[in-house]
Amino acid sequence: MAFVTFTNGYIFNSDKECFEKANVVCKDGYIESIGDDVPSRCDVVDLNGKYLIPGLVDVHTHGIGGYDFNDATKEQVEKMRMCYAKAGTTSVMATFASQTPENLVKYICETNENRNKNDGYANVLGIHIEGRYLNPVKKGAHSEKLLAKPTLDELDSLTKVMAPAPMHFSLAPELEGAEAFIKQIKKLGGTVGVAHTNATYEESMKAISWGATSFTHTFNAMTSVHHRMPGATVCAMTNDNAYAEVICDGEHLHPAIVNLIYKSKPSDKMVLITDSMAATGEPDGEYSIAGSPVTVVNGRAIILPSGTIAGSTLTMFKAVTNLMKFVGIPLEKAIKYATINPAKMVNASLVGKIENGYRADFIVINDKNAPELENVYIGAKKLEV
Repeated sequence: MAFVTFTNGYIFNSDKECFEKANVVCKDGYIESIGDDVPSRCDVVDLNGKYLIPGLVDVHTHGIGGYDFNDATKEQVEKMRMCYAKAGTTSVMATFASQTPENLVKYICETNENRNKNDGYANVLGIHIEGRYLNPVKKGAHSEKLLAKPTLDELDSLTKVMAPAPMHFSLAPELEGAEAFIKQIKKLGGTVGVAHTNATYEESMKAISWGATSFTHTFNAMTSVHHRMPGATVCAMTNDNAYAEVICDGEHLHPAIVNLIYKSKPSDKMVLITDSMAATGEPDGEYSIAGSPVTVVNGRAIILPSGTIAGSTLTMFKAVTNLMKFVGIPLEKAIKYATINPAKMVNASLVGKIENGYRADFIVINDKNAPELENVYIGAKKLEV
């Protein structure tokens, strides 16, 4: 057994939303206990009065470090996992944009070679499909030639390689076949987000009754707000049982809209995501996503000549600090939106909290009022880059 104890620091308590002085004892990569005790034989990490936070959880991310899950080999996925970890994200849902069914199966299998590992890099929790089953009117960056109506046969071929859960689908519920598709995903233990949709408010409510539990990148690529035709956006804002994903980069959503979502949603139903693409952490230049070429200028990803925003170059840590600034909240209030909330949205277990039995995935900061990422620990092992 390998014991590691984190001492002399302030530990984030997710239930109380505060930092507490305590020791965290870890065994074989998982949290064994939180309190005053220190095992007689263990490695000790002295936090020197700094702050220990759960590793960040990104449930909607397409890529980083020059690679995209849509066409990444298992070796490239491993490099992506290192890049995520370096940025403070310790768990991800590998997100696949629109692609042919054959390629989806092929590259999901490549990604699966990196799932549920505790080897010092970010953990791939499961698979998120954001593609194909989208309304062409709201396709965003997705190539229309890759879009399709949802069918149970195609779902079966995908879930066979996506299993076990967590597995998450983002789709437009107004498409023919969506009802049976959503109900089957729920039956299989997966989760569904309403996405790239022209659905009315009533159609969105039906999707929730069928089993959808979230709204993908709220406000983006969905029905706009109108006082007589509220659409999917208002459903996302007002349904207290549904999660609302938020790209908190100040570009996909104006800070005032982020504040509006924050004030509208129950505190456990807003989820920070990045929707990041391969250009994240990389120089400006030419990239692609969802079958469309993308130009990145000053970190802004757009499809020319339409000017459509195509994913982001955001990191989860930056999303947290942006949220603090945009809505005027302390770090203690912001952490849940990037940790336990996204984990619960996709029914992921043992991540997102510092609690007995959970993975020993942490980030360390030295100033909670002006947070900067200092160190990352995965499975209680310090990330060395």
